[in-house]
Amino acid sequence: MSTVAVRSASLPPAIPGLVRRFRQPKKNIPQTKQDRDFVLQAVREYAEQTKLVPPVPIDELQVHTDKIMALNGIEKIYRDYTGVLLANETWRESLATVPFEKRLLLMPKCLRIESKCPAPFDEFGLLCKQCGLCSIQDFQNEAEKLGYAVLVAEGSAIVMSLIQTGKIEAIVGISCLPVLERTFPYVEAAAIPAVAVPLLQDDCIDTTVDVDWVWDYIHLTSEDKTRRLNLNDLHEEVKTWFTPEALEALLGKPSCQTEQIARERLGRAGKRWRPFLTIAAYQALREDPEAPISDDLKLAAISVEAFHKASLIHDDIEDNDAERYGEPTLHSEYGIPVALNVGDLLIGEGYRLLAEMKCASHIRSACLKVAAEGQRELCRGQGAELLWNNHPVALSNTQVLEIFRSKTAPAFEVALKIGAAMAGQLEETAEALHSYSENLGIAYQIRDDLDDLGDDSAADNNVSIRPSIILALLRERGKGEVKEIMEALWNGQANTLPDKPTIRRWAEESGAYDKSTLMLETYKEAAIRSLQEVELPNLKGLLRRVIGKIFNELEIKGWCREFEQKNANPELREQAAKAAEHLVPNAAAVA
Repeated sequence: MSTVAVRSASLPPAIPGLVRRFRQPKKNIPQTKQDRDFVLQAVREYAEQTKLVPPVPIDELQVHTDKIMALNGIEKIYRDYTGVLLANETWRESLATVPFEKRLLLMPKCLRIESKCPAPFDEFGLLCKQCGLCSIQDFQNEAEKLGYAVLVAEGSAIVMSLIQTGKIEAIVGISCLPVLERTFPYVEAAAIPAVAVPLLQDDCIDTTVDVDWVWDYIHLTSEDKTRRLNLNDLHEEVKTWFTPEALEALLGKPSCQTEQIARERLGRAGKRWRPFLTIAAYQALREDPEAPISDDLKLAAISVEAFHKASLIHDDIEDNDAERYGEPTLHSEYGIPVALNVGDLLIGEGYRLLAEMKCASHIRSACLKVAAEGQRELCRGQGAELLWNNHPVALSNTQVLEIFRSKTAPAFEVALKIGAAMAGQLEETAEALHSYSENLGIAYQIRDDLDDLGDDSAADNNVSIRPSIILALLRERGKGEVKEIMEALWNGQANTLPDKPTIRRWAEESGAYDKSTLMLETYKEAAIRSLQEVELPNLKGLLRRVIGKIFNELEIKGWCREFEQKNANPELREQAAKAAEHLVPNAAAVA
């Protein structure tokens, strides 16, 4: 038996993905959330470059849609879908300027679970009973709290009547592609800001939608001064602080070989999400989100990365990993004693940087306390996993999630809270940032599990047992021989270790992969929900966008090889760009 008690994590509040079966999108909708997010990002980048002025006539919209598809290798079957997203983006800035109380949220009744929905209808549509079985309740409650008028009904007549009263100046809608196609002329004629998130099915029963997209449009407001802040540029700027020259300018020259090794590890390749989060939180809470970033802020961000790199060095030792990011781990290169010492040095360096900031003493104190509390919680989570390793037993998926909460979420929380502390608003935001970080951290670790399992390039392609959501779900859902092998693997009794392609195949066949994907979306949505009580538009808006930024850039290697190869090939992308030049005048200027 295991000597460590791993308490079960609590799942977020009921979310549609957890109470209904997974539904495959219709064929003319990109089949995975990753692919849909890719299309949306491509559309947004194009809309930002071209500055289309709405309302855009349908024929012109189709020309621009064709160009986007050609530039990004988007399949022709997704033309209508891509066009809807482009139409939305042309109205985005206009929608942001309309007060919430002048907006209508229009939802279809088919979002409900028809066989279980207790809601009656009146002449205006469905009267939600707040049963919690579908997303209608959440959308309605949040929209009404903001001041929206809300309708759960179909048909353009009632909408046009509301528009004609002058009380409604913008619409946020959810609908299927056929309905959107029929209503486009009405919206174009009315010339009012209107965005519509496409349903993933069009069979009018138990339909689903990308919840985070709806949430984004519901909350879009010009009061959010960060909405024009380019997160890609901000992320790239943060990365420049970790070049050898930049680190030396901020931290001084290393004074010994140990410090040189630590500095080199700090500057090695990484995603830099944690320092990015520190700066993002600060930018959201400062008066001018686009003002220059001070050296104090840079030191705070670098300290967060120092803590993170130290945890990776120690984690590699504890897991006996020979490689990270395709390169030898520090202990493989220098031995365990040196690696332990360098990790400890980086922790000390992180605290030194915070202590030497020139900001007010109470801000320094708050940052140091946040870092210490996060370090303590991270060690508790890692300790639970290490003690479990001594006497492995099968873990349920909720127990795995609890380990994720303890060992991954604290780093995100430290990053965000240090940014809030630097802006002088930690006390006002601490509770929301805690909840947001927990859900973001769990979602990130689930995605990391999927990413790791899809990476066949590692030195060891066999799967070793560790707290993994895919492996936990595969043990629970596997049948026959698969279940027997997973039980033996979890209990440390397996004679041979299956390789990653085998685990991937089992996960797909058993539904463990689909379930993991649903859980990923659940925790992303829960992170967004945690911002409901935040009354700071900048923070709400930016943190919602941060989720999209982080998860759009992550890749699941090996699961979607054909899609990845097509879009990663620079020659194919260049050919597509040239082929698209004839579609729009002056295409070269916006390509």
